Amino acid sequence: MGMAQAKKIALYMLLVFVVYSIITAPQRSAELVGIGFEGISDAAKGVGDFMSALVD
Repeated sequence: MGMAQAKKIALYMLLVFVVYSIITAPQRSAELVGIGFEGISDAAKGVGDFMSALVD
């Protein structure tokens, strides 16, 4: 089994797990997604602040 095939299987298993989690606990999944987006937003803001500081 090649590395590409192993990655494809792992990605498929992750997708199945995510779908299963959403179906079995939609409220908890929504909370986790919200936390994830909040973290991404904070990280993007931090990068923006850093770039602004470099320009000043």
